[in-house]
Amino acid sequence: MADGPSGSGKGSLALRIARHFGFHLLDSGAIYRLAALKSLRQGVDLADEKAVAKVLNDFSIRFVEGDELSIPYLDDEDVSSQIRLETTGDAASQIAQYPSVRKLLLERQQQCFQPPGLVADGRDMGTVVFPNARIKFFLYASPEIRAQRRHKQLISMGISASIAQLESEISERDERDRNRSESPLVASTDALVVDSSLLDLNQVTELMISHIEKVNQNRPL
Repeated sequence: MADGPSGSGKGSLALRIARHFGFHLLDSGAIYRLAALKSLRQGVDLADEKAVAKVLNDFSIRFVEGDELSIPYLDDEDVSSQIRLETTGDAASQIAQYPSVRKLLLERQQQCFQPPGLVADGRDMGTVVFPNARIKFFLYASPEIRAQRRHKQLISMGISASIAQLESEISERDERDRNRSESPLVASTDALVVDSSLLDLNQVTELMISHIEKVNQNRPL
């Protein structure tokens, strides 16, 4: 299980590790972004918890494996670019504060745990969704670095963005996620904390795979 703030590289790392071990993949952040996008498209007031939860009672989503990240579908539409917009990310952070929304989406996430295993990334995978997971990571990177990474990702998708604005939005989202009453963003006490600020994707992947293999030397996956 890999938790951490937005833009810390959880998605790409989770996909690599899932492929390495032949496990299933859960991008919980994408599920919340899909829920937010559904709410935005329905014109729901995001400050109205009951209205948001009502929309999510009819919530059709699925994922297809892509080259770099899993491809999210909302109501059978590929919405890869839409869920990566900062407006969607901010909306996801807002609705993630609601207990009723978290309860609805918790069940969907837990249903993803199937043999031979699951690699899940998000903000509360190791603390709430899968507290008994054998191996947990908490990924971190500075807001400056994450803003640069997000900017590069958005530009590659043809979406214009300002690094300064991205950094401000990321910092605000971190603050909101850390201080929400429901499942705040914190590292599980038994998680390995990894600061990826000065490490590239290959280096972090190698570090995590090495840790997993070390833990499982005497306990085969």
